[in-house]
Amino acid sequence: MRKTRYGFVIRLHPGTRDEYVRLHRQVWPEVLAIIARQNIRNYSIFLRTLPDGRDWLFSTYDYFGADFDADMAAIAADPTTQQWWKLTAPLQDPLPDRPAGTWWAPMDEVFRYDGPTGQESV
Repeated sequence: MRKTRYGFVIRLHPGTRDEYVRLHRQVWPEVLAIIARQNIRNYSIFLRTLPDGRDWLFSTYDYFGADFDADMAAIAADPTTQQWWKLTAPLQDPLPDRPAGTWWAPMDEVFRYDGPTGQESV
């Protein structure tokens, strides 16, 4: 299977940074298990406060499956993940121009270097 890397961005509501960080220091094992079952690896979320004082999240992961839409639907249908999202969603402020049916706004990958293979790609 071919690896596909995804990147997404979302804002945090003002004053929710500490709670978001606290939750993600103790992600529920069941949430991590469904992510792994649905072919996601190397998942990271980065946090940055911009000069305007707003906190932004950037997430990235590698997808190794054959049917991205089906795998994402399975994650969304998982009851434990739905409970997790009930905790995290109120902390987030999705971008108004994100695609319909999405929460985090996708980002375009413009450069990737995967190591000393001599191949840069996008």
